[in-house]
Amino acid sequence: MTAIAALTAQLMQQGGLVVAGKSDQIRLIWVALLCGGHVLLEDVPGVGKTTLAQALGRLLGLDYQRIQFTADLLPADVIGAQIFDRDQQDFRFHRGPVFTQLLLADELNRATPKAQSALLEAMEEQQVSVDGQTMALPKPFFVIATQNPQSQSGTYPLPESQLDRFFIRISLGYPDAAVEQDLLMGKLGRQRMADLVPILLPADWPELLGQVQQVELSGAVLGYIMRLVQKTRDPALCVVGLSPRASQSVALAARAYALSFGRDYVVPDDVQAIFPAVAGHRLKALSAMSSESLLTLILDSVDVVGTR
Repeated sequence: MTAIAALTAQLMQQGGLVVAGKSDQIRLIWVALLCGGHVLLEDVPGVGKTTLAQALGRLLGLDYQRIQFTADLLPADVIGAQIFDRDQQDFRFHRGPVFTQLLLADELNRATPKAQSALLEAMEEQQVSVDGQTMALPKPFFVIATQNPQSQSGTYPLPESQLDRFFIRISLGYPDAAVEQDLLMGKLGRQRMADLVPILLPADWPELLGQVQQVELSGAVLGYIMRLVQKTRDPALCVVGLSPRASQSVALAARAYALSFGRDYVVPDDVQAIFPAVAGHRLKALSAMSSESLLTLILDSVDVVGTR
């Protein structure tokens, strides 16, 4: 357990060289990866989403590929296509960039729904199907996708089914003034990428992914999670509440969050820390309430000890 905490500290320290002041977000992404989940980074352009994803690929020792999603992107540009080999007089499958361990799907919501859906099977099943043949993806396989706010032009909203494939959704936000000053002076940012030293090897991942399930989730904490989930299903509050898959994600993320601090047990603070990132993109408020306000209301209205 303490080894995971040490890795977490290294990841946050080195990640802060390129995207400083975002230690909480880096920890949440690490939590998602420890759970084998995918990450959605939603924010305005230029705040470091792509840079952070590239830095994590380098730090975590994973093979890395990037797809720039555009309006003319085709599914074959993601998963690959059968190409006729004139020398062999036969069709051969040329693998697309999805055949990697860490895939950055940059500006995912700028592609058409058809291109977006090309990722669905890969994210859920860890495989792709081409001409009736199924091909497994490398292990581990993670997707870090970025998307711009829907208010910006040229975006296609992700459907609920695709949003649910993402384990967490987070926002980086603008940097603090002091951090941005260091960025302007060249002390931080993409130019520090070469200074990053990998903290993991691909062979380390199977053991890491197995440790999360060993973290204890007591009956009291499990009851708290269930009350939060049931609150999201209140028809007077939410049009769409959390599904059983989402409740599993909340429990798993709480375990991984505790593990990132070196603990082998979950406390209610762990649940509260991960709940907005895990639940926010899966909920739809009944009123015009913002996602942040809805999550705050749910957390404030559900008692930890079960009296309400």
